[in-house]
Amino acid sequence: MNLGAPTWWWLIAGLLVVAELFIGSFYMLMLALGCVAGALASHLGASDTTQLFVAAIVGAGTTALWHYRRARAPRSEPIEYNRDANLDIGQTLQVDAWDAQGAARVSYRGSAWNAEYRGPGVPMPGPHVIVAVQGNRLIVAPATH
Repeated sequence: MNLGAPTWWWLIAGLLVVAELFIGSFYMLMLALGCVAGALASHLGASDTTQLFVAAIVGAGTTALWHYRRARAPRSEPIEYNRDANLDIGQTLQVDAWDAQGAARVSYRGSAWNAEYRGPGVPMPGPHVIVAVQGNRLIVAPATH
């Protein structure tokens, strides 16, 4: 069985897609697009050198574009401050008393939690808003009405 150039291009593209599924790198898909471009060039009767050139330009170009796009995209906040990842951030709780180090024990969601003050001035008892969650410690600031 003699496999032609287009078949090899399609096989390599398929292997890159499979590799992307295992590795999880979107860059593999960009390289697979380069192989698809090489296969299409082969179907159009281009020479081996032209096929390689087209595959290299498309693969490298899409990889560079994807890298540039990711570099310019806004970064999400760290997980401990990211409200999209942690639904406790922004919730209100009541602090009854603070110790000298700015720590307190609070009741939140039916359980006792350690709380740490991160706000302006001296911590005062009253309503506070969760601004971050670090492990099993709630970072809180005074609630503004």
